[in-house]
Amino acid sequence: MKLIKKFLDKENVFNSISDQHKKLFFKSIKELTFFHKKNCKKYKKFVNFTLQLNKVKKISDLPYLPVQIFKLNKLKSISDKKVFKVLSSSGTTNQNKSNIFLDKINAENQVKTLNKILSYKFGKKRLPMLIIDKDPAKTNRLKFSASTAAIYGFSLIASKRFYLLDDDNNIDYKILEKFLTEHSNKRFFIFGFTSFIYQYLYKKIGNSKYNLKNGLLIHGGGWKKLNNLKISNHLFKKKLFDKFQLKNIYNYYGLVEQTGSIFFECKNGYFVCSIFSDVIIRDKNFESLPSGNKGLIQLISILPSSYPGHNIITEDIGTILDAKIKCDCGLNGKHFLVHGRAEESEIRGCSDTK
Repeated sequence: MKLIKKFLDKENVFNSISDQHKKLFFKSIKELTFFHKKNCKKYKKFVNFTLQLNKVKKISDLPYLPVQIFKLNKLKSISDKKVFKVLSSSGTTNQNKSNIFLDKINAENQVKTLNKILSYKFGKKRLPMLIIDKDPAKTNRLKFSASTAAIYGFSLIASKRFYLLDDDNNIDYKILEKFLTEHSNKRFFIFGFTSFIYQYLYKKIGNSKYNLKNGLLIHGGGWKKLNNLKISNHLFKKKLFDKFQLKNIYNYYGLVEQTGSIFFECKNGYFVCSIFSDVIIRDKNFESLPSGNKGLIQLISILPSSYPGHNIITEDIGTILDAKIKCDCGLNGKHFLVHGRAEESEIRGCSDTK
């Protein structure tokens, strides 16, 4: 998968609308599809049943896997001895979990890609980070949960890391006060899953004496709990501003099945594709839809080289920004919205429980 170097060498990671980029991206995804067909027996059965790859002329006609298949099958395109890490999705006790098998190259490319996206979005200067979670250092270094992988991934841009929760998920106020005493007078990061931000940072800290106005909050996942509480993205931001004067809040969207290929909100509330990813919307019959229509979100990424997760259809409902409308955020990538989970799908549970 040497083509990925051409993407990693690019400076602007939000410049994915040119015809030249689209041709290179299609070539990369098609090459990945052939590679996984050759090296993953289960994937080969699926692709052989679906179509002849040589006849595919556009990216929307390439075969994709339903995201649920990773919960029911162990899919990998590498030998067991090359497995470097295993990422698993979060979930409740009764749910199956996705297991994503990474070799060293795939893991390194995930880190490089995430670092490129984060550096472009937040700058190359590292800042101290308050993580609304507990320290994952005691976890198994081979098998990572989605939450642990996210903590390690986003801490790439941290100069120092402080964990708000102790091992029993209680707020460590000494750590909080130490962090703010040392760093609150300058810019700093706050990172956590959306439900944890609300549950611990907002709800459990009883008063608003802690001023977080210099913080840049990065959060994502765990929206189901907030949706059940009738808390929208807008209301979530308003509550945090009213209590902590925290106004720089950045929501992201991503799946453990495509770790590293994340999507950040622009200033107008749209998620934006980087050069490493693409999005297609499909109707209930799995036909691709033009922009402006609501349907199932299909995610495509050049990163998954050790397992066939490069082209998957999710259980989420979304809409790509109408092609006639140009967002004034300045990011040249496909813009889309995520409306929530499809009604009949299994609840994924990602980041909602620990």
